[in-house]
Order: sequence, then C-alpha cells, then structure tokens
Amino acid sequence: MRAKIRLFVEQPLGAGQEIALSQDQAHYLVSVMRKGSGTPLALFNGRDGEWLAELGTASKRGAVALCRAQSATQRLPPDLWLLFAPIKKARTDFIVEKAAELGAARIIPVQTEFTNSERIRQDRLQAHATEAAEQCGGTYVPQVAALTPLAKVLDTWPEGRALVWADEALAETAAPQPLPPAPAAILIGPEGGFSAAERARLRAFPAIHPISLGPRILRADTAAVAALALWQQAKGDWQ
Repeated sequence: MRAKIRLFVEQPLGAGQEIALSQDQAHYLVSVMRKGSGTPLALFNGRDGEWLAELGTASKRGAVALCRAQSATQRLPPDLWLLFAPIKKARTDFIVEKAAELGAARIIPVQTEFTNSERIRQDRLQAHATEAAEQCGGTYVPQVAALTPLAKVLDTWPEGRALVWADEALAETAAPQPLPPAPAAILIGPEGGFSAAERARLRAFPAIHPISLGPRILRADTAAVAALALWQQAKGDWQ
C-alpha cells in the first residue's frame, strides 16, 4: 500500500522508529486533511530513503508517526546547482519549486546589478523546495542558499565545477552547444540581463560554458526550467 501523503522530517528513519512530527505537520494532517490514527504516511529525510509509516497519536498541536518499512531507497540528484537572480515573488517561488522537481542539488539566488529583488525570504523558499520534493516523490530536498552577490559567488567558485551560462546574446545561434557533465551549475540572469561588466567577467571566467536556449529570449523562470531540462536530458539522470 502506497501512502498518499508524503512528509519531510529531520530525524533518522528506521524500522520501529517513532517520529515526532512538527506542529505545522500535525495541523496539516488533523485539521486540513482530517486524518487520524492509523493513516499511512510516507516519510523521508534526504538521507535514509522513503519509509512507510503509520500515524499514531495526533492532535492539532502534535503528532507521532511510527516507521514500518522502507518503501524506496535514497535517490540523490546529479551534482547540479541552479544560480538565478530573484524576480517577482510568485515567479521566484516557481523557479525554486521547479528546480527541486527537476533535480537540482542546490539552489543559489544571486544578486546582480539588475536584480529586481534586493532581499529574499530564505526560509520561505526552503519551505517551497521541501513541499516540491514531498509532492514529486523525491527523497532529497535541495538547499536554498542565502542571496549572495554574483561577484562573491564567482570569487569563491569551487575548482572543477563547470558553470553553464544561459546567454541571451546567443539567442540567434543555430548550432547547439555541448553541455558539461557534473559537477556543474546553471546560471540564469535577471529580467534586465547582465550588465556589461558582468558579461565581461563571465566571458573571461575559466569555468564558463555559454549556451543558447533557442531563437527566442525567454523569461527568467522559463529559462531556468528549460536549462535544467536540457542538462538533465543530456548529462543528468533522465538518460
């Protein structure tokens, strides 16, 4: 029997393990979903795979689940990061959700000269990534980093990680560009594009791999989804 409700938890998972659910999770199960003792649940923590559990004591203020058996082994995504400049709230939420669904291992919002948003709610975006993993059947939740200036990200770039730059200036380039394997990252720019100084630095960056996303200039959220899908198909776990 496969549980219809999946929840991410922090605690270790194993046969016979009792898991104390958060107050928000208890409220969701009892008040929103109207579930009670004995309800099957699927639990995952990003380390121990997915476990079939059973809801035990439950109230709006707290609940406990009992692990029964492992229902899926741990599946880690490819070592692919997504870097993007935050845009309007709903569209930034969309990018984070789809990045989690499409198998990004880490999500890094970057501040550029033309970034529209000067701050993000990191905790809220992390919650969106968690909800996306719960809904898509994943057993891994990508970390959403704090908003970081692009220059600082490039200054501390790890050796050996390729940086795939979706360069809108290549929109009319017909020939497809080869994609590097993992470890890699995808960089999506802001709605206004990168500044001349940023473009010059990116062109000279040793790890850079400029690519075109086709003959049309895409919105930032569309570009993020398109680039992740292209990489997963060519070098990731879609093959």
